[in-house]
Amino acid sequence: MLRQFLLTTVGRRLALPMIAQNRSASNLDKTEFTTPVEIVDYDDPPHLPVPEYPVRPDEPLETRKQRLLYQSRKRGMLENDLLLSTFVAKYLRDFNAKQTAEYDQLINGVSNDWDIFYWATETKPTPPEFDTEIMQLLKEHVKNHEKVQRIRQPDL
Repeated sequence: MLRQFLLTTVGRRLALPMIAQNRSASNLDKTEFTTPVEIVDYDDPPHLPVPEYPVRPDEPLETRKQRLLYQSRKRGMLENDLLLSTFVAKYLRDFNAKQTAEYDQLINGVSNDWDIFYWATETKPTPPEFDTEIMQLLKEHVKNHEKVQRIRQPDL
């Protein structure tokens, strides 16, 4: 048994330089690690109805802002959690009622969070109904001209 162990260990020591040589950086095909040029996005089948988000016309502005703060932090997709929570921390308190309603429609009127992410990062064109003042502000926020690190959500 000890002999088998020694042979295995010695065998590994002899084999490692050959394996490492075969895995050198010059031998890797770099094209297999590149990001695809085109995003493949499939339409939802028509038999899956998208539920309508309830309109809340009598909701007080401060209550709506608190709800949007929470909803911006809990998207279910980390990329949007970071983008939207930092966006809301920076801008929401200064939004008027119209701007708050536009933001509410943006994050709750879209059925797919990937759409919001693609529009905000300008990977896909924004449809006219969502290309509002708030979306333009979000796109500028995503560009991060100030080079702020956004690796965690802001404190509440």
